Amino acid sequence: MVIVPLAIRTARAFVAWQHRHLGPPPGAKFAIGVATTEALVGVVMVGRPVARAFDDGLTAEVTRLATDGTPNACSALLGAAWRTARAMGYRRLITYTRAGEPGTSLHAAGLRRVADRPPRPGWNPPARPRTAGCGDGVQRTLWEITVGVPGGGR
Repeated sequence: MVIVPLAIRTARAFVAWQHRHLGPPPGAKFAIGVATTEALVGVVMVGRPVARAFDDGLTAEVTRLATDGTPNACSALLGAAWRTARAMGYRRLITYTRAGEPGTSLHAAGLRRVADRPPRPGWNPPARPRTAGCGDGVQRTLWEITVGVPGGGR
């Protein structure tokens, strides 16, 4: 496997094709792919944190990670995302998993479990209806990797 630069448009198409439960995010700061000699097997999209409290200019968020199931592709993408974010000046990278997802690749890439978040009541007010999959009723786990923390790089 090799890490490859990727256009946001290509990453969005891959996420639409392969992500288990969410569609592609509307945008991203950058996208990275992992490929074999035959094909692209995974993508990671990194953008601004969705939660306003984390949007401090020094924190980036993995907004989507999707693979075709190739072993170690997730960890390779997460590691590459962190190296790229650090090179861009970010001091922290966060992401979320759904309850029941073990986070094995996150742990392998050096991220640590920070907090369990309760399910959100919903994002669908009458004046602004939204599509399904916006986090309604799903418990999540927050993960992070930071500069200067063991396992977080320097």
